[in-house]
Amino acid sequence: MKIAFIGLGNMGGGMAANLVKAGHSVRAFDLSEDALAAARDNGCETFTSAAEACDGVEAVVSMLPNGQIVKSVYTSDVIGKAPEGTILLDCSTIDVATAREVISAAKSSGYEMVDAPVSGGIAAANAGTLTFMVGGTDSAFSRAKPILEAMGKAVIHAGDAGNGQAAKICNNMLLAIHMIGTCEAFKMAEKLGLDAQTFYDISSVSSGQNWSMTSYCPVPGVGPQSPSDNDYQGGFATALMLKDLRLAMEAADNADAAVPMGARAASIYEDFNGAGNGQLDFSAIIKTF
Repeated sequence: MKIAFIGLGNMGGGMAANLVKAGHSVRAFDLSEDALAAARDNGCETFTSAAEACDGVEAVVSMLPNGQIVKSVYTSDVIGKAPEGTILLDCSTIDVATAREVISAAKSSGYEMVDAPVSGGIAAANAGTLTFMVGGTDSAFSRAKPILEAMGKAVIHAGDAGNGQAAKICNNMLLAIHMIGTCEAFKMAEKLGLDAQTFYDISSVSSGQNWSMTSYCPVPGVGPQSPSDNDYQGGFATALMLKDLRLAMEAADNADAAVPMGARAASIYEDFNGAGNGQLDFSAIIKTF
């Protein structure tokens, strides 16, 4: 399949490379010359504009920083430039309202489109083991699924347009809450004289067990390898977690949803990011305790 890929950053670069590995012809665009050079090394054909990359394709995949950019790219460079009937897949994490607005505009112009944000981070993007949460019609999901499967280990239909974004921000709000609680518990255990490994051995098989503890432990040297073992470098940056929490708070306000724990998590990550820790993995929040 001939696929345009727009946005070749930390996540998009690996995703585009995996489409090439799956046998697709990838026409890539990014504003960064370094990203374009890496894409060429990975077997992509590169172009000087998103509109040019969309010429004659059967699908468009995007991985962009925010909703404003997604809306601009699709309304200016994709809709009306890609052949009518092309399946459009936006894998960015953006606000629900913008996702639904862009999908509606695409539908009005004869395209099927899904919002398909991801979970898994840079390592999973490179390895092709992302999880995709997909919003859109049954028909659009059916067309998008084989493309997404080339980049991930799980592709889940979350329902109508925008529901992929809803699933992503709810999931990451829960993750932030879990991580903060896990960090609190480890630091309290330490202050009470309980060894971190001993606490892990107990809690990881007890009712306090959660992913932030057993798969992504914030304490160096405890549990499987994680960013805490690399001085909190790599992984999922605090700035990105904060972005998702801000989207979650916006969505909660719009939906009149009570999220006191989510709001507190957002406040804690706002302070941590503001103190210059935005590039550290989000598990570095343990430093605040």
